[in-house]
Amino acid sequence: MYTIVAIAGQQFKVEAGNEIFVHRLQGNAGDKVEFDQVLLQISDGGIVKNVAAPKVSATIVDHMKGDKVIAFKKKRRKGYKKKIGHRQYFTRIKIDEIA
Repeated sequence: MYTIVAIAGQQFKVEAGNEIFVHRLQGNAGDKVEFDQVLLQISDGGIVKNVAAPKVSATIVDHMKGDKVIAFKKKRRKGYKKKIGHRQYFTRIKIDEIA
């Protein structure tokens, strides 16, 4: 069974046992978090299920930074160059169960 869940403003397709990267969540490594914005649940047979109070519980594995993204701006023949770098903060979570 998999579920479409909204976490920190983004939608993710998750299954029990998956590890996913989401935008930085509050909490320390090893903390349990629950998400109640479940948008869709589909069982193994491909049947859409409606659950009264769906929840997805997960464990925070660790916090990390993503790869550096470089934005380079240039205007030709004007001597204008600008290089900007950015690293996004992520949290890796492991999906424990879908209830």
